[in-house]
Amino acid sequence: MPVPSIKDLSLKGKKVLVRCDFNVPLEGAKITDTSRIDASLDTIRYILGQGAAAVLCSHLGRPTERTPELSLKPVAEYLSQVLAAKVALAPDCIGDITLRFINDLPMGHALLLENLRFHREEEANDRDFAHELARGKQVYVNDAFGTAHRAHASTVGVVRFLSEHAAGFLMMRELQALNALTVNPEHPYVAILGGAKVSDKIGVLKNLLTRVDAILIGGAMAYTFLKAQGVAVGKSRVEEDKLELAREVLALASSRNVRVILPCDHAFADAPEAGAVAQTGAFIPDDKMGLDIGPETVRQFVAELAGARTVVWNGPLGFFELPAFAVGTLAVGESLANSGATSVLGGGDTSAAVAGHDWSKRFTHISTGGGATLEFLEGRELPGVKALER
Repeated sequence: MPVPSIKDLSLKGKKVLVRCDFNVPLEGAKITDTSRIDASLDTIRYILGQGAAAVLCSHLGRPTERTPELSLKPVAEYLSQVLAAKVALAPDCIGDITLRFINDLPMGHALLLENLRFHREEEANDRDFAHELARGKQVYVNDAFGTAHRAHASTVGVVRFLSEHAAGFLMMRELQALNALTVNPEHPYVAILGGAKVSDKIGVLKNLLTRVDAILIGGAMAYTFLKAQGVAVGKSRVEEDKLELAREVLALASSRNVRVILPCDHAFADAPEAGAVAQTGAFIPDDKMGLDIGPETVRQFVAELAGARTVVWNGPLGFFELPAFAVGTLAVGESLANSGATSVLGGGDTSAAVAGHDWSKRFTHISTGGGATLEFLEGRELPGVKALER
């Protein structure tokens, strides 16, 4: 790969700036899902084990100003717990006081900088901010794949000032897994696409049509495709302004001999509300909404996956937040996990939909980056990755 790995660097005795993705969900001061932090622990432990000091930085949320509710203090406390060593939180990510924290940091220890997005200059990729962020460090490691599609100061700008730079273990795992989908993937190659909007997936659809043998479409986006074919979909969510685009995608797939498999039956109800009772059938009544794929569609999807060697999945197949409409997503997910195919899941809702099930550990890779994964699958260059190239 053109991107150097952390293992290619000499770290001993150096201060290492590590861009992590600690954008975790919070309820008050409590982290409700630590998986993004856990995913970078092997990179952090490796740096400390090499006799270097790790200066960790991340964003959290989308603050418009400095706010205590979006402080990384809970992350520092969790890191102190799992690393079994105090990880102090610097009062800021730049400035002379923070620089003193960095200068006083002993080798073999970690420090967490305060939320990068407390400064607007971070997202603006401001040169002076990036220079300040690099002060006091000799090496840069990017382990935040979830922000690799953003050209920010901490993902792109800082590389100008730290010539020794590489990808962390998490970043390398992500790139290797996604490259397996684009560089000589094994066939049959199947894509599963779900989620709410066709508009979010058009770039992915068009790029995958040059690579895959079949595309299985579920989720709310399926109803735009079905209506484009003249199928009645009741009150199901449809992007009316994307009907012609859906027809174009279907025609393009046909011209390239790519099978597009749409739901042939559905689970539906009045609305996606707690307590809603799922009804199933091949036709959605005028006063109902399609909220999941039906049992016959599940059988068709599972049969298609049975012979696949490579599968990429982005987007749940139903309104999985309600158990009554998570049935299709979970049935297809379990079948894929047990299929033996190389299976790569996009981040965000897809990983949330399968989380907590033992079989979810059998997927080849579950990405930590929703937007970054989508842009990669669209064939777009990721600025945070490009900046690391040799």
